[in-house]
Amino acid sequence: MKASKFFDPSNLRGDIYGGLTAGVVALPLALAFGAASGVGPIAGLWGAILVGFFAALFGGTPTNVSGPTGPMVVVFAGVVSSFSGHPELIFATVVLAGLIQVAMGAVRLGRYIRLVPYPVISGFMSGIGIIIIALQASRLFGHAPSETGTIAALAAIPQAASDPVWAALAVGGLCLAIVFLWPARWGRIVPGPLVALVAGTLASLWLNSVMAVPAPVLGDIPTGFPDFQMPAITADSAVIIGKAAVILALLGAIDSLLTSLVADNMTRSRHDANRELMGQGIGNAIAGLFGGVPGAGATMRTVVNIRTGGRTRLSGMIHALVLLAVVISLAPLAEAIPHAVLAGILIKVGVDIVDWSYLKVAHRGPRWDLALMALVLGLTVFVDLITAVGVGVVLAAIAFVKQIADTQIERFATIKDRVSDPEERALLDEAGGRVVMFDFGGPLSFGAAADMGHQVRERTDNGTAYLVLDFSRLPTIDLSATRAVEDIIQDGRRSGKRVLITGMNDEVRATLSNLKADRDLGPGAHYPSRVEALRDIVADLKGRADGAGGSDRAVAPA
Repeated sequence: MKASKFFDPSNLRGDIYGGLTAGVVALPLALAFGAASGVGPIAGLWGAILVGFFAALFGGTPTNVSGPTGPMVVVFAGVVSSFSGHPELIFATVVLAGLIQVAMGAVRLGRYIRLVPYPVISGFMSGIGIIIIALQASRLFGHAPSETGTIAALAAIPQAASDPVWAALAVGGLCLAIVFLWPARWGRIVPGPLVALVAGTLASLWLNSVMAVPAPVLGDIPTGFPDFQMPAITADSAVIIGKAAVILALLGAIDSLLTSLVADNMTRSRHDANRELMGQGIGNAIAGLFGGVPGAGATMRTVVNIRTGGRTRLSGMIHALVLLAVVISLAPLAEAIPHAVLAGILIKVGVDIVDWSYLKVAHRGPRWDLALMALVLGLTVFVDLITAVGVGVVLAAIAFVKQIADTQIERFATIKDRVSDPEERALLDEAGGRVVMFDFGGPLSFGAAADMGHQVRERTDNGTAYLVLDFSRLPTIDLSATRAVEDIIQDGRRSGKRVLITGMNDEVRATLSNLKADRDLGPGAHYPSRVEALRDIVADLKGRADGAGGSDRAVAPA
């Protein structure tokens, strides 16, 4: 790879300003995501630094700004809960997820990741937003859920609301007001989450000094560079680690590539999906080795970077260096940040993740898409993400196959009324209803193939003597369609009908022959075109009517 691809100074001023601004926006979010994950706010910062730097350096989207995101933190928090007290297992999951992403990029799966249907993406993103809100709601009142999981978090909200820590509720409410009401034009200068972080912390310093019960704060935060975390996998933990790593890798891939699409639209460029996956994987693997929270391409930070001038990978790297400077010099100041302040910031993140744009118009669209989105949302919140995405993709694929099959079956129809050639129409009229022609109309899916035999039987009767199957618009054929054609030929033979084939190319003919699907076709059953088959059929019918025995082409009933 050429050095110029790593370092392009052509937009240095814009990249510096974009990186600085993105770093300022990322600071409160990194702290909040780190605290929400269970490994501490400093781990969130190191995740933003390491994933942000190396994903920018090696990734395939020059303007992407990467770091901890809502979807990644929701899954990672479950890993932290499962392996509490065993950092070697926790961060082995992150390293493995990174390696899986590298492998996905190496085998060029990037373009396939983007094939996840929109209702599935909408459902699990909205579900993640709800999970983030549920997990942070109790902290807004100064309490933390006693048990892990979304259901436990939802159950803890009424008790927390009935017995609030008033200092925490006050600063949390202040932060919510700031992040929701901060004007967008002001946000271009100073981001709302940063204002909420500073204002909420300063307010809590005063409130904690005058109120009997202070708002819970982050407490001791280690300074300096992180320790190396040697990953380990035990026999008992292998299944949990493997499953969580796959989920993290897939979520990170989807999150990053969706952000890349947003960046493409804003910069009128095109990202390299496979290289982006490899860059994200390298960043996550390195973050896991040094105790950082896993991350992905972050849409809001990327948009801020682009709007403030970032155009090359330098901007994402500068964003990470800004956060590194904060960790080295200002980490002790973060010890006084209340949990309620970060909860207020994260609740806004959760609200933003929910797909309101689709929910507002969902009732006007296809009912199936709405039902699929609702199902995925419910599975995301109450079961787990990989089940939600897996079930959603499978159901969406089945629905798509059904839709395509219905269209193909509709095209696979008798074509008498659609014949435009005058000679063909005259020959069909002369045959007097003894001939039924079918046109495949294009490629045939396995969903449509299953119903082909029924369609032929339904559209023919005892007066039909000849079936003409027109393959001229069928470029290839698979096993399902081959077996369907074989069934039609055998049904025709059993019912005394002659099956003729027209317009079949050599590839399709070879497939039928190799699978012995055409063994019941009589001699001379293949014709280059429909009109040639019709000429021989009409001649044969006339010959039988005259007692002459038919034409030289063997079109007599088998």
